Amino acid sequence: MTLPQQILTIAMVVLGTMLTRFLPFLIFSPGRSTPRYIRYLGKVLPAAVFGMLVLYCLRNVNLLGGSHGLPEFISLALVTGLHLWKHQMLLSIAGGTVCYMLLVQLVF
Repeated sequence: MTLPQQILTIAMVVLGTMLTRFLPFLIFSPGRSTPRYIRYLGKVLPAAVFGMLVLYCLRNVNLLGGSHGLPEFISLALVTGLHLWKHQMLLSIAGGTVCYMLLVQLVF
């Protein structure tokens, strides 16, 4: 990239970041209540995102070869168990990731 292209790229990234950070405060003023559909999205989108993440992580699991998907499903069970037990999303994600990496590197 040339120097003008680099400057333009950085400027666009800064503009996009600022727009996504400040636009909600401009659209939804503090004096008005938040619209119902925005509150609805705030409730359902986190679960939808994590559902898509689970599907993305398990999309290439081969049940007929190799480890038969055991590391993935053991880690998924750990994530589910940790989340039901502690209700800490970061703990669940970190625990599942560490479990999966240990299983893949040391066991399977």
